[in-house]
Amino acid sequence: MFVAWNNRVRGFHPDHLAILRGMAWVTVFVMLGKLSGAAKEMAVAYRYGIGAEVDGYLFVLNLVSWPLALWFGVLTMVLVPLAARLQQEHPGELPRFRAELLGAGLGLGLLLWMAAALLLPALIRAPWAGLTPATAAYAAEAAKGLTLLMPLGVLASLFSAWMLAAGLHANTLLEGVPALAIAAAVMLGDGGISALIWGTVAGYTLHMACLALPLLKRRELVRPRISFSSPGWRWFWQSFAIMLAGNAVMSLIDIVDLMFAVHLGTGVVSTLSYANRVLALLLGLGGTAVSRATLPVFARAQHETPQHIHEVASRWVGVMLGVGALATVMVWWLAPLAVRLLFERGAFDAANTESVASVLRYGAVQMPFYFAALVLVSSLVSRGLYRAVAIGAAVNLLVKVGASLLLVPALGMQGIALATGAMYLASFAMLYWYARRIHKIKGTCA
Repeated sequence: MFVAWNNRVRGFHPDHLAILRGMAWVTVFVMLGKLSGAAKEMAVAYRYGIGAEVDGYLFVLNLVSWPLALWFGVLTMVLVPLAARLQQEHPGELPRFRAELLGAGLGLGLLLWMAAALLLPALIRAPWAGLTPATAAYAAEAAKGLTLLMPLGVLASLFSAWMLAAGLHANTLLEGVPALAIAAAVMLGDGGISALIWGTVAGYTLHMACLALPLLKRRELVRPRISFSSPGWRWFWQSFAIMLAGNAVMSLIDIVDLMFAVHLGTGVVSTLSYANRVLALLLGLGGTAVSRATLPVFARAQHETPQHIHEVASRWVGVMLGVGALATVMVWWLAPLAVRLLFERGAFDAANTESVASVLRYGAVQMPFYFAALVLVSSLVSRGLYRAVAIGAAVNLLVKVGASLLLVPALGMQGIALATGAMYLASFAMLYWYARRIHKIKGTCA
């Protein structure tokens, strides 16, 4: 039996084996990173529970994180295929492109820092934000320090994308560094919001430094240049503009959730955050692993055996649907126990556990479709089909808003989570239809 299994494994296409190896490493690193995130959430729950301090901090952090997540998402999707193409067609140009991209990143970070410092106070005071006076006061205090995350996050995202483009997965492990710094600051602090704020700033600074060190050792962290002379920029802008539009629309989903949540009352933002942190552990183990393992393989295959991408992607779509369905059942069953073990101590009581577990159960519905859609996104991006991904993001936002308008009045917090599941179901269906259509067209042409 062992010999038969060994021969079967050896018979797998090298792309399947490369994805399996990548998924194994990324899964381990994601698990360690998410466990550090869970430790942070446990520390925050112990010190603050569910209330105005955490709501104010999270309100600002979500707004600041929005452009940073957008920047990182676009870089990941654009740089990995672009690096493979540059190495294939202009191998000597990659260092110059890195230097010029670093110079552009420094400029972007400074611009975002100044914009956040000017706009955040007005956003916090705006009546449509729906913040209570206590939450608004804490948010104003948090904004004074969290604007520093803009330049730090831009550079950390760039370094992380470079590591992924080089086939290194240690960047996934290092994503847990900010959470550990926050947990340490919260537990060592006096319980005020300052520990949350400056622990977050320290964590982002340490994260950026930890990402820079491996690049320095590999001599891939070059001196920044203020220029756009590399031929890589032509390809970069062609894909960047489309992916920026798509990711900008997709990233608005977090803002949609935030706006629906703040109008449901005090503590709802905190409840959703705790549920999403637990869900993020599972989404990261499956979603981050498959996305970061498949994208480099598909990008390389596009220049070697492009007709093979659809076959590999289809098999992994089926695997991810099965894994996601099993994970959904397990989360629905174990949600109360998991939330109780993670958070129920200090200011976080049994009533809080019940609320968070209920939201977590509804949020788990998204898992099969989320995992499978990420495989399809990687396959489409590796073939340069950015426009399809961007259109899918626009459809996602429309489905999310529509589902939230229908479900939130009836289900409250649970409706926000369930609307995300409806969104990813629609996303998966559309991407799967498009991938099959493209494959049939190219097969007919061949």
